Amino acid sequence: MIQIGISKVQKLTFIVAYYFTLIFMKNELMIAGIQSHLIWENPAENRNYFEEKINSLSDEIDIVVLPEMFTSGFTMNAQKVAEKMDGVTISWMQKLASKKNLAIVGSLVIEEENHFYNRLVFVHPSKKIDFYDKHHTFTLAGEDKIYTSGKKKTIIDFQGWRICGLICYDLRFPVWARNTENYDLLLYVASWPIARIKAWDTLLKARAIENMSYVIGVNRIGKDDNGYEYCGNSLIIDYLGIQLSDLQYNEEGIIVSKINKKDQENTREKLGFLKDKDSFSIDL
Repeated sequence: MIQIGISKVQKLTFIVAYYFTLIFMKNELMIAGIQSHLIWENPAENRNYFEEKINSLSDEIDIVVLPEMFTSGFTMNAQKVAEKMDGVTISWMQKLASKKNLAIVGSLVIEEENHFYNRLVFVHPSKKIDFYDKHHTFTLAGEDKIYTSGKKKTIIDFQGWRICGLICYDLRFPVWARNTENYDLLLYVASWPIARIKAWDTLLKARAIENMSYVIGVNRIGKDDNGYEYCGNSLIIDYLGIQLSDLQYNEEGIIVSKINKKDQENTREKLGFLKDKDSFSIDL
């Protein structure tokens, strides 16, 4: 008979990890989303704008969410605005996240191994980075011809919460967002045009209800250099589809709400809807 035991070092490691999780786990998070104009293909000016807004936030904020391609607007001129993962914007996000002791998340154009990605970057207060590459590139605008599609979801562990970050057009595809990972918060960064804003409103609420998860969707406002107009309507929604915070159309500002993990878990357990979900696999 072969006996497999756990060494004292392994036991100590498990104990330390357990108590580390307890110490840094938060039942409540304060999340904020910045709804704003974006200066076309001007990363420096956009960083300056968002830095001012982030610096104005209360110390109670845990996560701040920025729109899709927040340094440039939704551009197909990838080569003009692309950065590396060790570039200026990522460094800026890390310094600001550390200074303000909060997480910053938004998407920007990243170049890697001769490919361009519309990449959602989640920067922790510790400067740790998680990222997700947009899976559903927007064919109507030709995004699929410029940007390489991501092939996997990313679940981010942050202060005891499991967070799934997706980008704009991903919102139209419920299978991709399906809560098979038992995430606690689903977030979307977007450049969603005014012509289809009713779909934005409806689909955000649908994703919250079907996945029994808090959802935050942060959209830009204004007109870009291609003539497309955006009206914002950024939203925070709870796990039953109840709207917790919003901004009016075309209004520059910040949405803020406190979300409670225990309330969500209790409701999930009471109703049991996620236990009845279908099993499936995705072919990529």
